[in-house]
Amino acid sequence: MDGPSAADSLHASLDEVRRLDHDRFLSLFFAPASKRPALIALYAFNAEIARVREAVSEPMLGQIRLQWWRETIEALSAGEARGHEAAIALAETRRLAPFSTDELVALIDARERDLDETPFESVEALDAYAEGTSSRLMSLAAFALAGQAAEASWAAIRPAGIAYALTGLLRALPLHASQGKLYLPLDLLRAHDIDPHRIFAGEMSEGLRYAIAEVAARARMHLTESRWRRSGRVTLPALLPASLCDRYLDIMTAPDFDPFRQSTEVPAFLLQLRMFGRKLAGRI
Repeated sequence: MDGPSAADSLHASLDEVRRLDHDRFLSLFFAPASKRPALIALYAFNAEIARVREAVSEPMLGQIRLQWWRETIEALSAGEARGHEAAIALAETRRLAPFSTDELVALIDARERDLDETPFESVEALDAYAEGTSSRLMSLAAFALAGQAAEASWAAIRPAGIAYALTGLLRALPLHASQGKLYLPLDLLRAHDIDPHRIFAGEMSEGLRYAIAEVAARARMHLTESRWRRSGRVTLPALLPASLCDRYLDIMTAPDFDPFRQSTEVPAFLLQLRMFGRKLAGRI
């Protein structure tokens, strides 16, 4: 196999997850050591396709990059892997977690929406995007932990993934605005008379505050549903990033919070403590 060695690819993938997906990086410590390589490979792959929109100058280049990943994933079943570290890590960990090629490709397909400059029409459409990206990723991670038995946890995984994605999109609002991208759906923009150009200019408004509050409330609703459904202890590490939503949402819905002037960052040790507590409790 050309390119980096398996060990080097796994180390590089871990560094990428630490840098680009820190919450999931922290969750790795609560997964069995034998399962971590497969999770690292999966999360590094996801980090790569999630950053395509930020890495290209125009949508067509993003389409080309996503197509490269489709072809790379489809080649994995034949024992082939191109020179990218995440692809090699996925190939090398297939014996630990033979991820469905169809599910990995579906995750890539869901990321095509990032290349579309048109806002979502409704909060329901935003939920569907969150399910196709975040919930599917959690489902794949649960499979790495529990195999086919993870299917029994889907009722908890789906809303947990949506909650985590909605929270993440709110946290990333300033970054997306600086790139001329807006994930707040049109029905909320109309309901609160929000001018997207003010968001792109980095201006906070009462309308935007109400819209953030509505998306946050929706994230909390999905989080509550996931907690009622509950997942098994074996698959819990896949859902643990969602346990951090409460803290992030509290910050973003504070009365004077301005996403363009204030940070939603939380010290890593507090996030680890939160995950540790949820791991002991057996629920997110």
